[in-house]
Amino acid sequence: MVDYIIVGTAGHVDHGKTVLVRALTGFDTDRLKEEKERGISIELGFAPLILPSGRQLGLVDVPGHERFIRQMLAGVGGMDLVMLVVAADEGVMPQTREHLAIIDLLQVKQGIIVLTKIDLVDAEWLELVREEIRQAVQGTVLADAPIIAVSALTGKGIPELLTQLDALAAKTPSRPAKGGVRLPIDRVFSITGFGTVVTGTLWSGTIKAGDDLEVQPEGIKAKVRNLQVHGRNVQAALAGQRVAVNLAGIEKETIHRGSTLLTPGLLRPTRRLDARLKLIAGARTLANRSRIRFYLGTAEVLGRIVLLDRNELKGGEEAFVQLLMEEPVVAMRGDRFILRSYSPMQTIGGGLIIDPDPPRHRRFEPSVLASLAKRLEGSPREILFQVVREQCDGLDWQEAATRASLTLQETKELLQDMATAGQLTLLAGDNSLYAVSNERMAAWWQEAARALADFHRHYPLRPGLAKEELRSRYFSRLPARVFQALLERWSREGRIQLTASTVALSGFNPELSPRQEELLQAVTGLYRQARWQPPSYNEVASAYNLTGAELEEFLHYLMREGVLVKINDEFYWHREAFEDAVAEVKKLGLAGPFGLAEVRDALGSSRKYVLPFLEYLDRIKITRRQGDKRILIAD
Repeated sequence: MVDYIIVGTAGHVDHGKTVLVRALTGFDTDRLKEEKERGISIELGFAPLILPSGRQLGLVDVPGHERFIRQMLAGVGGMDLVMLVVAADEGVMPQTREHLAIIDLLQVKQGIIVLTKIDLVDAEWLELVREEIRQAVQGTVLADAPIIAVSALTGKGIPELLTQLDALAAKTPSRPAKGGVRLPIDRVFSITGFGTVVTGTLWSGTIKAGDDLEVQPEGIKAKVRNLQVHGRNVQAALAGQRVAVNLAGIEKETIHRGSTLLTPGLLRPTRRLDARLKLIAGARTLANRSRIRFYLGTAEVLGRIVLLDRNELKGGEEAFVQLLMEEPVVAMRGDRFILRSYSPMQTIGGGLIIDPDPPRHRRFEPSVLASLAKRLEGSPREILFQVVREQCDGLDWQEAATRASLTLQETKELLQDMATAGQLTLLAGDNSLYAVSNERMAAWWQEAARALADFHRHYPLRPGLAKEELRSRYFSRLPARVFQALLERWSREGRIQLTASTVALSGFNPELSPRQEELLQAVTGLYRQARWQPPSYNEVASAYNLTGAELEEFLHYLMREGVLVKINDEFYWHREAFEDAVAEVKKLGLAGPFGLAEVRDALGSSRKYVLPFLEYLDRIKITRRQGDKRILIAD
């Protein structure tokens, strides 16, 4: 049996974490010259451990010194199990308590308390330290953790510790090997002849040689050249393993610890996060918009806290907050984070990400607080439904997956299931799906129906509102394909009638009143009689005492009915006259190039009317200018 589980050490500086790892694995995790000279861990150290059952653990040795808490946080985020190390000769110390608070905030629930250096104390003192530890861990995730006393120098207690690790590892669920790749980067370096290498704990997914991945928040594309797990070349690395990834085509200087290696499109950078925050007991009061240091995975980013339901948060209290980052981060719903005060740098709290890419919220808004409360505890289906409901313009399913922190496949299946159950509506986009809440669909229809009714009232002779005008006025944020799918849905439901370019309410037909019918006949007769010397726009309006809007409607109606041809903004010709004139032009054209004067004479008209007519023929490609003459364009 081989499982891939990460076990991390935690505890005060010089309490024997590195020596303990060496006793368990035979590996020295102090790899830096400075670490060996000073006798403390500065950077993260890693070592493999095969348990008696065959399970494989990766041991992460984190620094204990308070100045290296950032490095400690970079390691603890990927732990499945933790060994809280306390030296028997010193007992519980300041970094013991801070590391314990971090473990509790990150909810690393599987753990062992390892009491080291027992060869330096007597039995009575050892029992006092045990009692001190029990008091310190009371009320935390390690309250019931076993305490194993060991001496890394003599080997006493090491077999018992290995047995206990094996038992806990058996109860620890494996990380998901399926789904997207997510590897927070804790080291970046280069190797001559190979290029850039990044290391980290693979939180989810499987990485294979040749995979195309991306580094976020930098947005850099990367190809996996090769992989190593604990110094061995492998073709694939699985979730839960410590991995070194050789990336092709990336300069070492472009990425850094805190970046994340991802499946392309899995997560996107954000500067805003919704979360549930808990301050540790004894932390100083946190005021709204306080500046903080935010830690997630291997990233450390400065930001500010917006308290959504109060003006200040006291030690031991919890609240819904919005985190405003000064630099982009990548996060997923359900991620746990740590906060430290800006100055002095002390761990003050941590919590759970609820929404990795939320809109900006108004403070003290009951609907916002209710939504966050529901999304904090909801099932994936409930959370996805809430995400769709909150997006007033609908949501692309890939965006929905990001907001709900689900895989694309999970999102698609849940959305289709909810659509079948009538909980929401799915519209087809370009190779995608667009999810819309029933409330938003109802609101959209009210807006569209009102707009169409107003249009029919003001323009009763037109067949309908132009599709693009409807979209630009009311649905500008919808992709064109999705908007078309929305119209087609309403058409199938019998609410509207569609043409290639217009939308009308179902059952609408342009109708003329008796007065309009009379005027229309008169205007039509005027143009028919005028033939090749038609009245101007203003002359028609004056002749029948029509406003500009009224005349526009008549002229548009007659054009759609095929009665008139619009030559330019000033002149319209009766279609019979226009077709007769085109026939005359074609007769002239058969004999070769012709000029304006010849057309004028053939029609018995004047330059005032013939020049716009010929320019119109040029535009519709019946004729083409050739110097001062024109020629026919072959059909």
